[in-house]
Parts: sequence; structure tokens; C-alpha cells
Amino acid sequence: MASVNTGVSAELQELAESVFGDAASPDTGFDAALWSTLQETGLARLTLPAAAGGSEGTVADSAVVLAAAGRHAARVPLVETDLLAGWLLQAAGLDVPDGVLTAVAGDLDVNGGHARGELRRVPWARAAAALAVLTPTQVVLLGPEALTVTDGANLAEEPRDVVVVDGPVTAVAPAPDGAAGELRVRAALGRASLLAGAASGALAATVRYAGERVQFGRPIGRFQAVQQQLAAAGAELAAASAAASAAAGVATADGMAAGSTRFAVAAAKARTGEAAGVVARTAHQVHGAIGFTREHDLRLWTTRLWAWRDEDGSDAEWNAEIGAAALAAGPAGLWPLIAGSP
Repeated sequence: MASVNTGVSAELQELAESVFGDAASPDTGFDAALWSTLQETGLARLTLPAAAGGSEGTVADSAVVLAAAGRHAARVPLVETDLLAGWLLQAAGLDVPDGVLTAVAGDLDVNGGHARGELRRVPWARAAAALAVLTPTQVVLLGPEALTVTDGANLAEEPRDVVVVDGPVTAVAPAPDGAAGELRVRAALGRASLLAGAASGALAATVRYAGERVQFGRPIGRFQAVQQQLAAAGAELAAASAAASAAAGVATADGMAAGSTRFAVAAAKARTGEAAGVVARTAHQVHGAIGFTREHDLRLWTTRLWAWRDEDGSDAEWNAEIGAAALAAGPAGLWPLIAGSP
């Protein structure tokens, strides 16, 4: 395995924080103003090549931007446009259209330039200028004229729509070898980075509240029981952030299709999913009843933590894959598997 460098420029971190700094809001649906800023700054298609309108950044760069998006509860399809649809179309040799993109794996009946089928829980379909569908044998690009979208949502009220396809195909190409597996890994890595960011946002809000909420004559953050809860949540956040960052580093060094990347991403998605439950539970325990109200901003992070931990493979699914890989490696291969050494 190539050496892993997870360092990212301070300039990118600063840019991401400044762009997403005012993103958190009680609104739902697509944030068009934020997306326009992301396009202007080159963050909307960070990892795509310049020919596809991208900034040619690394997966590690993307992880930093996605963590910032999660931390500020941004309402934009960064993972779908950049890591999924943009990559899939480019890998298949198809032109990458402008605007918001989304992607899904599914089955379509494609005949004579016309496609039919139904796709469920398509992220951000109602906001997308184009939809890339990975079928068992093809990559199919579809425009809005071929789609009938019925609004749906996840727990965080992000679009997860039902799409009925019955219309002309914009473009089609054979599916690249291994595309299904890589699409799943890419989605899981993007979701893990978002989860780490959302956990950071939830914990920061909880620490602030613990310092402001006075009970029995002093802030509740001074009580030992609350301090212990916050410390345990902080440990979960540190582990989740480290796992997501390490996986992005391995993907940058070894390539997204490498076995080492799949194992690192499995660990990252499982670890961030486990941390999501702990951080969300602690946040609501410290906030008390007010944290469960729709008017309180805490829900912007905790509903995302609950929704995202089950999307793109739950922690149980990825833990099962980790266990299978460990058994296959055997006693002699276990440490090299974990450490990423030959």
C-alpha cells in the first residue's frame, strides 16, 4: 500500500468553513444559494477532472469539505454530484452535464433510446438537472424530461424521492468493470465524512448549551455526570473523525477500487455510524426536552446522524464485511490487513 498522507491545506479548510458557516437553517430542501457559492468556489465538483468542470482535488480534500458540510447541516448534494454521478459518468466515458447531479444503482428497461422503470429513494432527484443510473450492464444518463418525481424524504427531511422513468435516454454506455462495488464504497465514504461532521456540530452545540443552561445555581456543564457524558461523546467523535479521515487518505493513496480502500471505508462507515448513535443520544440527554422540539436547531444535526448512519450501508452491514475480511485473512494476515502493510 502506498504511504498515506491525510494532510489537507489550511486554505481549503478555511474556505470550506467560510462557505458553510451560515448554511445551518431550519429550512428543508435544496439550498440553491449555497450551491451557487459552491460552484463559484470550485467545491461542487472538487474531485472531478477539469474537463468535467471539476477542480481535480483528492478524495482527502473532499472529505474535509464534506465534514464541514455535515458540521453546518448543509442542504446540498455534494456526494451525489461529485463522488457518485460525476465519477460514474466520467468513468463510463460520457459527458458530465452541468448543474446538480445525482446517481443511483437500479434496473431499467432500455430499448431503442427509451428507458422505463422505477427507482426508489433517489437522493435529491427533484433538484437534479440529470440522473445517472448504474444498471447491471450499463450507465444510463437521464434528463428531467424522462422522469416523473414523487417527493420523499429521510428522517432529516432531505429528498429521497421515488422516480418513475419513462422517456428518452440522454446517453448510455457500458458499465465499467467493478462500477457497482466502487459506487457503494464511494457513497459510504462520503456518508462517513458527513457523519463525522454532523457529530462534530451536534457535540459543539451540546457543549455550548451545557455552559449556558443553569440548574441548581450553576451551569449544568459543571456537574460531573454531564462532564462524563460529554467526554464519552467526545471520544466517539474523535474515533469517528479519525476513521473517516484515514479512509479518505487510503482512498487517495491507493485508489478507490483498491481492497485496502474498501476495508478502510468499511471501518469508517461502521465507526461513524456507531458514534452517531452515542453523540445524538448524549446531545438530547443534555439538552433535555427542548432539544426534541422542531424549533430547536439540535435536530438539524441529530436527525442527520440518525438518517445517515443507516444510508449507504448500516454499521451492522459494514461490520459484517469487516468480520468476513478478518476471517479470510487468517491469523497471519490479520495485522497486515488492519495496518495496511504488505
